[in-house]
Amino acid sequence: MNQSEDGSIAIENATILSHLAYPGEQYVLRLHAPLTAASAEPGSFVHLRCADSLALRRPLSIMRVDASSGWIELLYRVVGQGTTLLANAVAGQTLSLLGPIGQPFSLPSKARRQPLLIGGGVGIPPMIFLADLMRKEKHLQPLVLMGSETPFPFPPKPSTILIAGMPDGVIASMPLLEEWGIASRLASCQDFHGCYDGYVTDLGQQWLSAMNPSKQQEVCIYACGPWPMLAAAAALARRFDIPCQVSLEEHMACAVGGCAGCTVPITSACGDITMKRVCVDGPVFDAYDVFPATEF
Repeated sequence: MNQSEDGSIAIENATILSHLAYPGEQYVLRLHAPLTAASAEPGSFVHLRCADSLALRRPLSIMRVDASSGWIELLYRVVGQGTTLLANAVAGQTLSLLGPIGQPFSLPSKARRQPLLIGGGVGIPPMIFLADLMRKEKHLQPLVLMGSETPFPFPPKPSTILIAGMPDGVIASMPLLEEWGIASRLASCQDFHGCYDGYVTDLGQQWLSAMNPSKQQEVCIYACGPWPMLAAAAALARRFDIPCQVSLEEHMACAVGGCAGCTVPITSACGDITMKRVCVDGPVFDAYDVFPATEF
């Protein structure tokens, strides 16, 4: 389990530094949460109290961290009572949080120099966090593909980074990743300008299919998003026989492993099935354990 410097999950009152609204009832929330920021890793999340009137917290993935300044950023979409109340929070207000929680992504081996990061909807934040970490590893050349059926929570821009095997006209990218020098492309079934017209995993398949087989073996996949997208990412990895890690999204009550309300079946290499808690045993798992070959 990710832990704060004193050996436990941090409990802190985080001050809202900024709270920006985007189309599709999406928000980017920046919090001053130095204990969480100090030990957060890509794939970890926080359990946030959205309002004093709500007893149960909400799990939200961490998108960006600045440990030196002590802030974290969260991207969320309004989907229910908790996030509806959270959307009304303003700068200067404090929110109680637990974090960072969960097993993070593992960086690839030296041989896997071209990580493919796939984020769908509110599964985008861990991919941004992971890309930020990977850009510090000079041997890695990540490609970030993001899919959304609502407007993206940033203004897409035409990319200046060429990507071999990308379909003609697919040029929309995330400005922040462009600024970092990381290749990215966007996908949607909503006919957004410059985006791939279809599922983000289909775009990943086209990119991989255009590669020489020897280059395909330099790729590994990381994914976070809705369950069907994760299943498609696992199937894509299996088709090309490459490693794949997935971060699962589940409803949670306690988020610290006590209630076991977020368990999912995990299949071992020998075929045995065990129930694992997404909050502390995950949220990151080997995709082949979550989606065994018998499902495809």
